[in-house]
Amino acid sequence: MPAPPVWLFDLDNTLHNASPHIFPHINRSMTAYLEQHLSLSHEAANSLRMHYWQRYGATLSGLIRHHGTDPHHFLRETHRFEQLHELMVFERALGAMLRRLPGRKIVFSNAPRMYADAVLEAMGIAGRFDSVVGIEQLGFHPKPGIEGYRRLLHHFGLNPRQCVMVEDTAVNLKTARRLGMRTVWVSRSLRRPSYVDIKISNVLGLRRACAHLLTAV
Repeated sequence: MPAPPVWLFDLDNTLHNASPHIFPHINRSMTAYLEQHLSLSHEAANSLRMHYWQRYGATLSGLIRHHGTDPHHFLRETHRFEQLHELMVFERALGAMLRRLPGRKIVFSNAPRMYADAVLEAMGIAGRFDSVVGIEQLGFHPKPGIEGYRRLLHHFGLNPRQCVMVEDTAVNLKTARRLGMRTVWVSRSLRRPSYVDIKISNVLGLRRACAHLLTAV
């Protein structure tokens, strides 16, 4: 009998819907941070935030590279939520689905660990994961850059061919495929890139859609 897979789950817009409330809050906080610490106008700060995100996969990477920003301070200041639970949008049946999914489950996020832990607690699913990996544990190397993936694999002693990566961002799956992982894209897009094994519109469909993967990894 083949070994059960190791599931690598992205967090935002994969396990919960961050677009309505969470992302706008973080984006405003990051823009305000750039305004204050780089002495930029609101427009210039917002433009630079998006430029670094598009170029490096994370605004933080550009700030570290070009401005020497303290990553711990940046993450702490830009991921503050007074009432996080009020902003959460997620599927209430997610915990039950994860419980029935065989194999180890690891959250693999570009977000800071403190935020990832808080989101999982707010959804009541923290206990469904074996480990939670934030950007700090990846040496601040975000997806889709390959270094963060390699660090995760090395830390847990994982064989990438045993891993199934579940993500809403297609380019992050492209890197996973390069390493030999199976890939699941959570998206309502009509297209399906060649590096995507399975496309699902909602994470709740994971167990049924991936039934054949459970015997193939």
